[in-house]
Amino acid sequence: MPLPSIDPANYPSQLAEKVSQFKLAFAPFAIPEPEVFPSAPEHYRLRAEFRIWHQDERLDYAMFDPENPKQPVMVEHFPMAAESICALMPRLLERLRVSQTLRGGLFQADFLATLSGELMVTLIYHRQLGTGWELAARDLAAALNIQVIGRSRGQKVILDRDWLLEEFELNGRRLRYQQVEGSFTQPNGGVNRQMLGWACAQAASLGGDLLELYCGNGNFTMALAPLFDKVLATEVSKSSVHAAQYNIAANDIENVALVRASSAEIADVLAGREVLKRMKDVDLESYRFSTLFVDPPRSGLDTTTLEFAAGFDHILYISCNPQTLQENVAALQATHAVSAAAVFDQFPYTHHLECGLLLTRR
Repeated sequence: MPLPSIDPANYPSQLAEKVSQFKLAFAPFAIPEPEVFPSAPEHYRLRAEFRIWHQDERLDYAMFDPENPKQPVMVEHFPMAAESICALMPRLLERLRVSQTLRGGLFQADFLATLSGELMVTLIYHRQLGTGWELAARDLAAALNIQVIGRSRGQKVILDRDWLLEEFELNGRRLRYQQVEGSFTQPNGGVNRQMLGWACAQAASLGGDLLELYCGNGNFTMALAPLFDKVLATEVSKSSVHAAQYNIAANDIENVALVRASSAEIADVLAGREVLKRMKDVDLESYRFSTLFVDPPRSGLDTTTLEFAAGFDHILYISCNPQTLQENVAALQATHAVSAAAVFDQFPYTHHLECGLLLTRR
């Protein structure tokens, strides 16, 4: 795919085309008219990664077009990035240019921002980082009021902390999220808030207990927890589990049990086919699950998880891949009908489209 080009004037028609394709793909399932949640046409990405291009004394940000991967494209302005990242980019580059300690062996800079204004830059090198680099990086972090991480092969240098604290309001609540460097976070903060709001609206009247698979750092968990009696949330990534534990405490949530386990493991445990020592403190007999929430990888739900999902009254499904979602809905057609639908434009000016469905037992 070529490097994306930005023309806000064309955004409404591009989104309309994606929505049209989604509706056509899901027409066989007689879905309701989907709610459409657009992105801001500019400054929507909270993450950005650039190669650092050295030419004589110059340093530039660069990207590479997959159709011409050997030719760097110099980036002076990146309107897809959050305004805070755009403002930081030239200031960071100027300080890197004048410091041989910081620029030597540097080949990539990764930016992470939050809606609440925190910023982190990870500087990635072809050389090992020593005390001199750390001293220079501390001066850089203080001057720019950012978190700085240094990486090279087999090395990660943390100056202060390797996470940001995201904060925003949702339905009258102030939600807080630890976002760890190198771990997955939602790239489009504005659309993520809309996704959370839609999921809460669908779950508001369901009641009972919730089982959540693929919970990550608890992005949806923190928003949905007050709408259910109890929540059992699962995730396989250790770093994401640790962030989710932090977020449970930061949001004063008391009805969530968190387990590091795969979807297949949870299906086996709840069916009585397996016992996990990690779940010895979870009283499974006390749960009365009414709803399954899933936000799986692009590959969607595997066969075991689909069979497991068919046993729930409600399935709230967020997908980053309409094709695998379509396949999963087809597999659940005998037991569940689509009662609500939405599309979320996380990635404007690309073919990607995030979507959500509420499936209800027939």
